[in-house]
Amino acid sequence: MSTIPLSSTKKGVISVTKIERPYGEDSAPVVSVGISLSGDAENPEWKVHIPMDNLDDVIKALQALK
Repeated sequence: MSTIPLSSTKKGVISVTKIERPYGEDSAPVVSVGISLSGDAENPEWKVHIPMDNLDDVIKALQALK
């Protein structure tokens, strides 16, 4: 897991991790991106799962926003 300090917060973090089987044995891997205002990267208040098959396109879209 990678943890990044969340800008404009005192303790907040962004967590990024790969989950191999998020929805059971037959599910495909995802990248999980979580936001925790309390700093608890293991239990984020918000999260999104991005299928690995979509990761390159999501990275390109994020880079275009930058």
